[in-house]
Amino acid sequence: MTTSHAPRAHWSSRWAFILVTIGSAVGLGNIWKFPYMTGVNGGSAFVLVYLACIVGIGVPLLMAETLLGRRGQSSPVGSMRLLADEAGASRLWQVIGYIGIVGAFLILSFYSVVAGWVLEYTVRAVEGFEALPKEAFGEAFGALLADPKRMILWHTAFMGMCGLVVLGGVTRGIERANKIMMPALFAILVFLLGYGAVAADLPAAFRFLFHFEPEAINRSVLFAAMGHAFFTLSLGMGAIITYGSYLERNVSIPRTCLYIAGADTLVAILSGLSIFAIVFAQGLEPAAGPGLILQTLPLAFSQMPGGHFIGVLFFVLVVFAAWSSAISLLEPGVTLLVERFDMSRPAAVLLLCAGVWLLGIAVALSFNDWSGFTVFGLGLFDLLDTLTSKIMMPLAGLLIALFAAWVMKRSHVADEIGLSGRAFAMWYNVVRFVSPVAIVVIFLNVIGVLG
Repeated sequence: MTTSHAPRAHWSSRWAFILVTIGSAVGLGNIWKFPYMTGVNGGSAFVLVYLACIVGIGVPLLMAETLLGRRGQSSPVGSMRLLADEAGASRLWQVIGYIGIVGAFLILSFYSVVAGWVLEYTVRAVEGFEALPKEAFGEAFGALLADPKRMILWHTAFMGMCGLVVLGGVTRGIERANKIMMPALFAILVFLLGYGAVAADLPAAFRFLFHFEPEAINRSVLFAAMGHAFFTLSLGMGAIITYGSYLERNVSIPRTCLYIAGADTLVAILSGLSIFAIVFAQGLEPAAGPGLILQTLPLAFSQMPGGHFIGVLFFVLVVFAAWSSAISLLEPGVTLLVERFDMSRPAAVLLLCAGVWLLGIAVALSFNDWSGFTVFGLGLFDLLDTLTSKIMMPLAGLLIALFAAWVMKRSHVADEIGLSGRAFAMWYNVVRFVSPVAIVVIFLNVIGVLG
């Protein structure tokens, strides 16, 4: 096994690793993006294809990225450099680490702005959503986007929250925060689901998500589900390599990754059931797109019995999901600065947070004062989203699959993954052949080559 020159911090237990990695995977994509993608892609058809892709593509890649981190025992860049040396390969493979860290930095710059919207709406939920016409909720969100000072204020608050957690380190910061947030997140989800069963329309939500209609599966649904299955597990952003590097060797990677993927999927499903139960009970449109939780749901909360309390719980849930996921985007860069440039953790956290904060200000301004500035016809927010989610993450995921299955020695891979016989052969061939092809197909579809 390859090790770095400095003692490596480790999670206190296997369950600690599971919780923090669930926290990384469970983000706005589960509670925001999954429900609205389900809504606009026909419900059950999207869900069932998504579940198949999680099992067939997501979990094998999650295992591959975790094993790279545990064997490398360093930052994403350091791990890939050490593993390339061990395999007798070019050190150019450390580009995987750089892609992940730069991608995470860019993602966090706009993710923090979106999380700031959620903080704003959490405060509004505490104050109580007024019973206004549907149009008023769209106008209220538009007013927030037009106000750079409010957006920058909430963006600053969210980055401060992230910095404080990462400043505490692996066990006293990241692990401790997730041990609080993840159980609380699941408890809130279960409560909301119970509310949906009693006071909303849970049966309608269940039918919408799971009533299988084969004719609804088309090319668009297939690619949307494949893409979301890849991105929902935080693959290709350096977070899983980093978290895997803190994992003890006596922990089973396959079993742990199945738990993580299962929990991540469960959060998405429970969120969808809870949200659509409320939406259908109020006679609202499930295919509301990205405005589902900031326009459609506040309208529902303003009209339903107990909507004030339920609205507060829901937005606290979204804050926890955004916070735990954002922490994982910050940590890979911190580990690089600490290990490669011999910086102290406080200095590394401050430097990275300052950089993300500055770029985030530009993102916030792109919705108002700088709205006329575009690159290739895209505003800064859409440009960064496209660059990271449609180019950098798929590229990193492809390189991870190729390195784990084609460059590393098979005996080293088998030693880390802990599978044998047919189970190992099946997983290895999926990462070796199926995953790269799937990622390339997703990428070609995204850039329009297959369109």
